[in-house]
Amino acid sequence: MSTTEQQQAKLIDGKSIAQTIRSEIADEVRLLSDNFSKVPGLAVVLVGARKDSQTYVHMKKKACAEVGIKSFHVELPEQVAESELISKVHELNANPEVHGILVQLPLPKHINEENVLSEISIEKDVDGFHPLNIGKLAMKGRDPLFTPCTPKGCLELLSRTGVTIKGKRAVVVGRSNIVGLPVSLLLLKADATVSIVHSRTSNPEDIIREADIVIAAAGQANMIKGDWIKPGAAVIDVGTNSVDDPSKKSGHRLVGDVDFHEASKVAGYITPVPGGVGPMTVAMLLRNTVDGAKRVIQK
Repeated sequence: MSTTEQQQAKLIDGKSIAQTIRSEIADEVRLLSDNFSKVPGLAVVLVGARKDSQTYVHMKKKACAEVGIKSFHVELPEQVAESELISKVHELNANPEVHGILVQLPLPKHINEENVLSEISIEKDVDGFHPLNIGKLAMKGRDPLFTPCTPKGCLELLSRTGVTIKGKRAVVVGRSNIVGLPVSLLLLKADATVSIVHSRTSNPEDIIREADIVIAAAGQANMIKGDWIKPGAAVIDVGTNSVDDPSKKSGHRLVGDVDFHEASKVAGYITPVPGGVGPMTVAMLLRNTVDGAKRVIQK
């Protein structure tokens, strides 16, 4: 069988789309700096020494440097008291050079995530997790100051690929506060008819088969099979799962929530893992930070 017959789906190259967005952002940052002497600033707060969190923070710092955004870095020990972490957040809220504050999750067990996140000024909540931002996202005719980065990246991938959302049936797999819930609200705002499939849904495959757009964010390796996909559907795979692979030097590889090999023979568009949604999340974080700086100028 030839490659064309093997894979019909058009690959949505998140890496290259994110690169385009980053160069657009770099131009905006230059303009803000030249015309208003304002350099957007992003503060990242890291608690403890989790390897994955350190990697993400390093990646965000590098991305900021690339587009000319000023980076502020706060590192706190694993055992830091919740009150001390909150007072650091308050310091950043008061710093006029900081336009975005991001507390790297997960936080250590002894710290209440909700308490910390709700202390971030809504004007600087570039993660879009503040209850007021999520509340406005859920309401018709209201717009949040910031939209969560991964969901925003998913919709940006669809729109830059030319996928129509209006009037289409969209199925979101997963209902987390970080992806599933906000992405379903964004799809509703974009006039899709939205269903959410989760761990308690019976016959999830029947619901997914009806979808013109599938956004998979369940965190289960290869859960969605090729025959669950409607022919020609657009598939955005947010999942990043590590599976054993003896052929790799590391002994494992990353796969999504969708069985890519099978689904790419049926879908119209599909994102790879890695290289699909991941790069977009960072690009949207930069976008939100620049928007925060612009809002200060417009005041």
